[in-house]
Amino acid sequence: MRKIKYYFLVLGVISLVACNEKEVKEDEVSSVDKNASIETELSVQHIDTADILITKHKVWKDNKLVREIIKRDTIPGLKDSVMEVGDKDGYEHTTNVKKDYEFYITVQ
Repeated sequence: MRKIKYYFLVLGVISLVACNEKEVKEDEVSSVDKNASIETELSVQHIDTADILITKHKVWKDNKLVREIIKRDTIPGLKDSVMEVGDKDGYEHTTNVKKDYEFYITVQ
């Protein structure tokens, strides 16, 4: 009976340690290879009733910036969401915040 309790205890500790491990991001890039690459940046700028999608492409060849392409598109704004925010004094209050779009990128 003691061996069964011991195995359950060991199994529980292993499970707890496995749950606390941080997720490893294999695809995360720390720097851009400027020998031959295209660097892309996406952002959304909020205005009154609409949003502006800003797409920036930087084309690198032989460690030189060959071309920078910036495109702006107007897209419909999302509804506001209510969020609890803390200020510098440590007080929390609710406020309306513009929702952000989620980005899903497919590379071929």
